[in-house]
Amino acid sequence: MSVTQGYLDFVVDQLQGLGEVTARRMFGGAGLYLDGRMFGLIAEDELYLRVDAINRSRHEAAGCHAFRPFPDKAGRSAAMPYWTVPPVVLDDRDGLCEWARAALAAAIRKSRPGRKCVKTGAGSGGSS
Repeated sequence: MSVTQGYLDFVVDQLQGLGEVTARRMFGGAGLYLDGRMFGLIAEDELYLRVDAINRSRHEAAGCHAFRPFPDKAGRSAAMPYWTVPPVVLDDRDGLCEWARAALAAAIRKSRPGRKCVKTGAGSGGSS
């Protein structure tokens, strides 16, 4: 997974209508952040935005595909909750910012308080 500096700069520039979008390089690609929340990523010079049950259908209807980074031994890889955007959207600043706002909302929904795992059974911290 890689990203060229030119493509990264282009995407961040296209997203300037959102606010101060920052990019952090990771594993050869880059994560896209706004207000400390990762809402997108770039891999192999392709933009992926965060999806969930609320905004996934928009990406599906546009013929986009999920990010699948690392195949397993059988050659399959699990999809991550990031999907591509259509090229026509990538080239339209306002349209891309609209899609990115939906991705940011998905990232916020994912990080809502109250969605904690609760350990049960032996060793869960209870007293004996």
